[in-house]
Amino acid sequence: MLAAFTLNTAENLPIGLLEVISESLRVSVSAVGLLVTGYGVTVAVASLPLAYVMRAVPRRHVLTGLLAALVVSSLVAALAASYWVLLFARLLTALAQALFWAVMGPVAVGLFTPEVRGRVVGALSVAGSLALVLGVPAGTWLGQQSDWQVPIAMLAALGLVSLVTIAVLLPTSRPEEENAAYGTSPDVRRFGIVLAAGTLSATGAFAGYTYIVTFLGDVSGFSSSAVSALFVAFGVACLAGVSITGALLDRFPQAAMTTAVATQAVGMLGLYAVGTEPVAAVVFLALMGGALGPVFMTTQNAMLHCAPGRTDFALAANSGLYNAGIAAGAALGGLVLPLANVRGTFLVGGLLTVGAFAVLLGGRLLRVSGPESAG
Repeated sequence: MLAAFTLNTAENLPIGLLEVISESLRVSVSAVGLLVTGYGVTVAVASLPLAYVMRAVPRRHVLTGLLAALVVSSLVAALAASYWVLLFARLLTALAQALFWAVMGPVAVGLFTPEVRGRVVGALSVAGSLALVLGVPAGTWLGQQSDWQVPIAMLAALGLVSLVTIAVLLPTSRPEEENAAYGTSPDVRRFGIVLAAGTLSATGAFAGYTYIVTFLGDVSGFSSSAVSALFVAFGVACLAGVSITGALLDRFPQAAMTTAVATQAVGMLGLYAVGTEPVAAVVFLALMGGALGPVFMTTQNAMLHCAPGRTDFALAANSGLYNAGIAAGAALGGLVLPLANVRGTFLVGGLLTVGAFAVLLGGRLLRVSGPESAG
């Protein structure tokens, strides 16, 4: 959980420090933004190939190596005196994260009985969500009070704690012999449906969310200080969503995924339709936030059940396609923005999410048999 918190904080921290880093390194804000975009693209491209290359290495060794890469890259970033050194360090961190979610899921749930694995996935997701609620705001504040390098250096310290803990306590075993190495109910069709729905959902979410600051200011009429408070509220809603979903995931895995995607669609289309009203904007923003974390969490959980082969490959494919969806969504929103203003990005994003819901619903209607617990 600490490693998940640290990596998710590392991924998103530059968002809060864009202007500080821009002034310090004398580069444009958009160039600093590439530190986030390039990170996501790297995760999308590298997840599955890295999982394949490391398929035979004991997971304890892989995780300690990944966390060592996080520690080193964070220290390099904290000492960076040029933009290109910082970009290199960010890409190294992204490579570590690309493999982390593929490996950590099977390792963590494999330590528990199948009946409670959904709660384990939920715990990891709560830690990831805390990065947005606590890690990024705290890191942003610390960077503004001192230097942007300070919170990045602290990520190295957190990563070192995780590294030592895993190196000392985690058992060493061959990957294919672990309890969660293979899906509990392999299903190629279900696997494809979940991948498609998750990718569509991510594309839709980030077509709008990428431009949420502009939307809340220009459409809903909130001040800049109010927008900052709403970001915190969005993170709290995300944390609440993954906490509630995690508690129910073992009993209702398919329903949890369908509900999360439907809630995201309602939130985005609600913002498009009545986002000009401040109260309505807050309500639908909370719905969108409450769904964003659970969508990814429920697709990851489904991979542990329906993976047609090794679960680490399935999780890598899911994480890679989800990050590809994030990048595609941000790019799509950028294309829509000048054509249909910022409200149009939420309309397009909401419709794509409706498409993801239709894929899930169609898959359930066409399913011949299989218990709800099959994922």
